[in-house]
This record gives sequence, structure tokens and C-alpha cells, in this order.
Amino acid sequence: MPLTKLDTISALVVIDLQKGIVGLPTVHPAGEIVGRSARLARAFRDRGLPVVLVNVAGPAPGRTDAGMPKFSFPPDWTELVPELEQQPGDHLVTKQRWGAFLGTDLDDYLRRRGATQVVLAGVATSIGVESTARSAYDLGYNVTLVVDAMTDRDAGAHSHSVEKIFPRLGETASAGEVLKWLQEASGSVSGQP
Repeated sequence: MPLTKLDTISALVVIDLQKGIVGLPTVHPAGEIVGRSARLARAFRDRGLPVVLVNVAGPAPGRTDAGMPKFSFPPDWTELVPELEQQPGDHLVTKQRWGAFLGTDLDDYLRRRGATQVVLAGVATSIGVESTARSAYDLGYNVTLVVDAMTDRDAGAHSHSVEKIFPRLGETASAGEVLKWLQEASGSVSGQP
């Protein structure tokens, strides 16, 4: 279902657009995903809405069939990409899990700000974004998934998340649609454009 509303206090949550991840091969060009996410971040900041930038510093401690990554992480691996233009008012969440809520202060931060909706972008669609969307939905937030501002390393996984999982967790939209809602709201974010 397309985006029907932006709540008065909607928060943008950008997942794992950091140097060590953006440099990996993805289904859609990472530069396009970063560019759309950066435009969304500027628009949310311009309206005084919360912007949360998430990075991942390591894996969860459990054993998996896939095992631990077989490469060493460069020193700047966790640094956010400069195109996001991180601002002092942005909230930074560093996670050790797939999702941005478990083991972090994200829910507390959003509740203190009065946010009732999260708008999600980033990588990977089927891992960090989907895990964060599931938690947001379970915690009672309205969830908007900006499908052209996210990508994955696997085309099938990306499609499965977008087509099968996301419609059950929230509303999907393009970056352009979200930007239009923000622009046409003229100070009141709720309502139709």
C-alpha cells in the first residue's frame, strides 16, 4: 500500500550507510541509495524532525551456519558516509545486532521526541532494514519503508522483503513521495499532500 500519511512527528532512520558496507557490491548502485537517503535526511532536518543515523560495529555473539565474516575490517569501517552530512542534532545509534532497536537507546530516544512513525532507508534491505522494521512494528510505530532508498547484496532477498514482508509491516513509498509529503505539509506533517 502506498504511503497514506506522515505523522506529525515522523523520524527518519537510516540504516548502515557506513564506509565498510556501502563499498560492498549491492543490487542497486550504492551511490543512488546514499543520495536519496541524504536528501531525505536534509528534508527531515529542515523541518525539525528527528534524524537517526545507524551504524553497525560488529555481529551479534551467537553461532550461525554462515559463521563469522572471513575478512578484517578496515579502521574506518564504521564511519558514516560523508554524503549523509551528519549534524550535531542527529542521533547516532551504533548497534551490534541486525536491527537498530535491540540493545540500543533508539526506542527511548524516539519516545522522548514524541515520534509515532519511523521512515526507514539504508542497507541491507533483508537484514538491517527488515530487522529494524519488524521491531518498529512490534513496538507500535507506524512504519514507512522507502524502497528506492535501500538495497541488498542479494536481488532475491531484496525482492522478498519489499514484496512479501514490508506490506505486512508498514507502508512503502519512494523517496520522492516522502519528500513531496514533507514539502506539501507546510509545517503540519500530517494530512494528504
